[in-house]
Amino acid sequence: MQSNIRDQVVFASPKNEEERAFIAGACVRKLGIKFPAVIDEFGDSTEKAYTGWPDRMYLIDSQGKVAYKSRPGPFGFNPDELEAAIGRVVGN
Repeated sequence: MQSNIRDQVVFASPKNEEERAFIAGACVRKLGIKFPAVIDEFGDSTEKAYTGWPDRMYLIDSQGKVAYKSRPGPFGFNPDELEAAIGRVVGN
């Protein structure tokens, strides 16, 4: 992907969790990501449970439950739906 080359975030597929963590950290630093980032375990159990690919937006409530899950992206994200879900979670 050209944007990965441009942003210098091209890596070989990791062979273990340590390599995956290193690559994720490098991407966070190189891309200047300012929000907390987490990685799935090597078997991708979270990915399989929540279907985050290709892109999804999730809102997690204060009890750790999924309060909103967008449709697949990049075109499935609807800001109005997310705003309404945030309103429900915070009680507005």
